[in-house]
Amino acid sequence: MTPYVVQESDVPADTVTAADLPTLRLKRNEDRRLQAGHLWVFSNEVDTTQTPLPKFAAGDLVRVLAHNDRALGLAYVNPKSLICARLLGTWQPPTAGWFEARLRQALRLRERLYATPFYRLIYGESDGLPGLVVDRYADSCVVQIGTAGMERYKPEIQQALVAVLGTRSLLFKNDSAARELEGLPSYVEQTLGESGDLEPALVVEDGLRFHTALQGGQKTGWFFDQAANRRALVKYVARGARVLDVFSYVGAWAVRAAAAGATDVLCVDSSAAALDMAEKNARENGVRIRTRRGDAFDVLEELAHEKSQFDVVVVDPPAFAKRKKDAPKAQAAYRRLNQLAMQLLGADGILVSCSCSYHLSAEELQDAIGKAARGAGKMVQILEAGGQAPDHPVHPAIPETRYLKAYFCRVTEALK
Repeated sequence: MTPYVVQESDVPADTVTAADLPTLRLKRNEDRRLQAGHLWVFSNEVDTTQTPLPKFAAGDLVRVLAHNDRALGLAYVNPKSLICARLLGTWQPPTAGWFEARLRQALRLRERLYATPFYRLIYGESDGLPGLVVDRYADSCVVQIGTAGMERYKPEIQQALVAVLGTRSLLFKNDSAARELEGLPSYVEQTLGESGDLEPALVVEDGLRFHTALQGGQKTGWFFDQAANRRALVKYVARGARVLDVFSYVGAWAVRAAAAGATDVLCVDSSAAALDMAEKNARENGVRIRTRRGDAFDVLEELAHEKSQFDVVVVDPPAFAKRKKDAPKAQAAYRRLNQLAMQLLGADGILVSCSCSYHLSAEELQDAIGKAARGAGKMVQILEAGGQAPDHPVHPAIPETRYLKAYFCRVTEALK
């Protein structure tokens, strides 16, 4: 089926269109990926002879045209970025009402999937809002803007969130590394509510209650993307199990395991504040955990020296490969991490190995696990593979929207 492309003729005659906006023209045959549904235009795809990129300011709206003048859509540009334009799927310049429509469409999916209002409401390109992430904590929201084009619509985004959700507290957590690539400043700003409304934030996940820091916490405060994998963990946790949660942050995996019947649960993280919050979350849910602060690799080696043994080990590290060129070193780091984890597993132990590095494929993570097993003298059986939760939907034409990998593995002694 030929993909549908919005044409200016599709817009009612009495509607203000983008006809007067400047154009961004592509080179011959550089529209194929966009015709297939991708939303990104790379700088080397632009016909800079006809439409020089330096003539645009970061965040400007443009009409994107193929080399033969076929209209592809409205986009915002950034001449300083490798991804120099992102399509918006509309020919009408965005307004607060346009954002409201996109939010309502995204909300219908989340309300269908989640009984409580704690989830990622907007996941960028997958929800038709490139450069925008919104996490919902009941009547509070954390917004992360990663592009110059979306930064221009900050007031409209806030207005739409209030109109659609009745948002009372709003935090713009605009401190991601992606902003530096866009030439944007890093800042954290609360624009709605009182300063104490957001801290600590409450998250309810499958009946468990967690607190987390939004302003000073990691990313947008909570890792909603791992919710389905944390749910899958429960069937591997036997009553009385010993569980190790590495890179535990505020204890989401650990508390889930303890609630499932594990009696000895250890959290490892380099942040004292995160471990304090993990202990608070355990008490909130009527369970007990232990914590150990330190570099994950160092602590795993120390535990091995102490001859500690666990029935389940979860390793959920931050992205080791943030750029494509980091992939070889990252693969070595994942191998070492998994090998250290396997050495701490008892007979028929379960390893949950995760990666949120887009630049490390599922196959490469699987390969790292296999090499780790050989290095540890173990046999590994992959029982289950998980990905990001459905509030992080994958856009079928944009592979970059799929990033999270999780392998549930049985680890035994190598057969002789």
